[in-house]
Amino acid sequence: MKNSTVFDCTLIEMDKHHSDDKGNLTVVENGKTVPFEVRRAYYLYDIPGGGARGAHAHKELKQLIIAASGSFDVTLDDGNVRRTFTLNRPYQGLLVVPGIWRDLNNFSSGAVCLVLASEVYDEGDYIRDYDGFIRYKSITK
Repeated sequence: MKNSTVFDCTLIEMDKHHSDDKGNLTVVENGKTVPFEVRRAYYLYDIPGGGARGAHAHKELKQLIIAASGSFDVTLDDGNVRRTFTLNRPYQGLLVVPGIWRDLNNFSSGAVCLVLASEVYDEGDYIRDYDGFIRYKSITK
């Protein structure tokens, strides 16, 4: 989606089931909670406090990024506009559509970032160079 913008990305609030004596439970379901079929899940952890990850875009992959524990910032960039989201609630996820550059940073100590992805890993789907990303986005303008 070369024409996608940061405004196509949004926070998704997932159901939070609360029990005073048992804690909380959040359910994630394909096509219901997540607006795509999850084909891959992974998580980032043991990132040094203040550390950074990401620094890439995808041509086809959609992601739902969740702070399963702790907090971190996700800065999205469509080549024209940047938006930063602070993720710090395990019942919220950030939907990131294809064609958006993302930087994850300001990880709190012990943070866990859970990512649900629409596709299996494919190195050819990645754009890892920001200048190349800008060229990719400008092809359709």
